[in-house]
Amino acid sequence: MTISNGGSAKYVIESGLRPEHRAQAARGYWQAFSRKLRYPLGPEQKAIAFVERVLQPDHAISAVSSSGDFLGAAGFKTPNGSFIGGEFDDLRQVYGLFGAAWRGLLVSTLERACENGTLLMDGIFVEPQARGLGVGTALLHAIMGHAANSELQRVRLDVIDTNPRARALYEREGFVVQDVKKLGLAAPIFGFSTATEMIKQV
Repeated sequence: MTISNGGSAKYVIESGLRPEHRAQAARGYWQAFSRKLRYPLGPEQKAIAFVERVLQPDHAISAVSSSGDFLGAAGFKTPNGSFIGGEFDDLRQVYGLFGAAWRGLLVSTLERACENGTLLMDGIFVEPQARGLGVGTALLHAIMGHAANSELQRVRLDVIDTNPRARALYEREGFVVQDVKKLGLAAPIFGFSTATEMIKQV
């Protein structure tokens, strides 16, 4: 699918992630979510190495410019895997045994179960130079289309209280609030206090 923003700028929304974009996608993911993941996965160099190691291209939809530049991606989770997955051994390879042990505990607090009939969003991010072109909205529409084509009934996502712009986008696109989860004493670790679960039927 090729999209123009009304001017000369065009981009394509693609299923998956091109191999040559893997490293840039890892950096983009970290830049988008580093505030939330700085303690479980930081420092930056190791975090990007871990994300690049574990990301699954077949659980992503990406935006690519007409010249082949990576512009952003939306990841998703299904019972068969997730965009950013990984096992304990992946943590150990990057952080060592001790580092993997306590990081694994922190990461596990952010895990979300994937219910039957539901596509679970696993992060959406847009490169700085592509913001304002409608890339984020196009990726969100593609996620909903993927869910419908996969014969799933709904798309679910969590948006944190420090990201009101994202929540406003989701509300405009018809997502409705299902639940609000408080982080409590863990809030200073992850940099947010509440996560709002939102769902849209497709």
